[in-house]
Amino acid sequence: MYITNLIIQSGFWITWLLIPIIYELIPAIIGFFSLQVAKQHFKHLKPISKYPYITLIVPVYNSEDSLFNCIKSIETSSYPDEKIKVLIADNQSKDNSYQEYLRARNIFHKLNMQWLSTDQGKAKALNAAIYNSIGKYVIHIDSDGVLQEDALLYIVTDFENDSSIDALTGTILTRISLIKKTKNKFLKFIRENEYMEYCQSFLAGRAVESQGNRLFTMSGAFSAFRRNKLLGTDLYNIETIGEDIDMTFQIRYQLKGRALLCPLAIFYVSPLDNINKLYTQRQRWLRGELETLHLFFENRSIGISTFFKNFVVRRLVMDHTILLLRVIWTFAFVLLILLGYSSNVVITSFVLLYLLYLFILLLNFLSIQSFLKRFSSDRKYYLSKFYILLSLPIYYFACSFIQVIGIINAMTTPAAWTTKNITQEFSDCKKVIEKDWMANRYGKRKRKL
Repeated sequence: MYITNLIIQSGFWITWLLIPIIYELIPAIIGFFSLQVAKQHFKHLKPISKYPYITLIVPVYNSEDSLFNCIKSIETSSYPDEKIKVLIADNQSKDNSYQEYLRARNIFHKLNMQWLSTDQGKAKALNAAIYNSIGKYVIHIDSDGVLQEDALLYIVTDFENDSSIDALTGTILTRISLIKKTKNKFLKFIRENEYMEYCQSFLAGRAVESQGNRLFTMSGAFSAFRRNKLLGTDLYNIETIGEDIDMTFQIRYQLKGRALLCPLAIFYVSPLDNINKLYTQRQRWLRGELETLHLFFENRSIGISTFFKNFVVRRLVMDHTILLLRVIWTFAFVLLILLGYSSNVVITSFVLLYLLYLFILLLNFLSIQSFLKRFSSDRKYYLSKFYILLSLPIYYFACSFIQVIGIINAMTTPAAWTTKNITQEFSDCKKVIEKDWMANRYGKRKRKL
């Protein structure tokens, strides 16, 4: 009897660990060695002697607080001002964004800047600006961030060294200076986790995807294209909030092209304002992914039989099927104890799972710090936050839980750019419970009468 229970309960935690080992640990180990090879790429890049003309698009919506600094980062970049056309594509701002644009235009005289008034929606703003673009490359950045000094130069250098590259996305990191200024300790801790998450996502995850032209999505905050290739697409899809994913798929599947990561091209964005922002942001990303996959693969053959051939199928399994199982299993531990499993076995399973994810993060950490060698301040800060790796698995789980809610919301609520935040969700949930409670009490009274 004892041996039987031991086998059954051991089988539980072995099964618990099997999926993350197959889907996350093994790819992480392969990715670690893949990244070592990827780093050699930068040693063979030839510096460009002639700077091609580029168009830089900045979509704007109520960006008065950040637009000036965004334009300033373009002007102070190492790429020559006379080789840049800046298109500020405003999609119906209701604040003083235009006044900030005028202020920047009066100060940065060398920049060729133009203001475009467009229909509301980021995709519509981008499309209008693309039609007004000139030059060899089209690059777009969000208005709430700033470019690293050499980011544009790194992007163009990658393009010029490899004519087979059709599109590039940069590395997105949160601004360290704003993290350091955060007074609320809990918010600062969340922002530090977010910084490490972005490093892991771009300089490990997307860097590995990029090796086999398997980049799932170019960042909507910072992406670049050969202009002639971009004009060969259907432009940005206005029917989904996942227009960046849709564009990535267009480049790869419609044009049979290559969309890669340029890890040295860094764009710094503002960190999260609060937990509500994290909640709405992750749900919006998840909804955009689901919408785009539905729209783009509606008339294409895609199924579980193509799991080993099509990385998109594997991504779907990881982001949705495994995600649901991860959350369900985590909350099922109470039920497992009630069913007779030893609490020690369950706790041991949690500890082993945590250590497994910690090992994966450590592998990525070692690769990422070498990517940051050219950026001393970023590397110094990154290394100083080594201890954040300890909390990152928990942060990832919290994000997974939000994504599961996002899947449910995506299936039950109409598409919209704005999403209910966690405060609104709790408020709605409270109202439903109160309504059901009152209905139940009323029903009991009626039956008594």
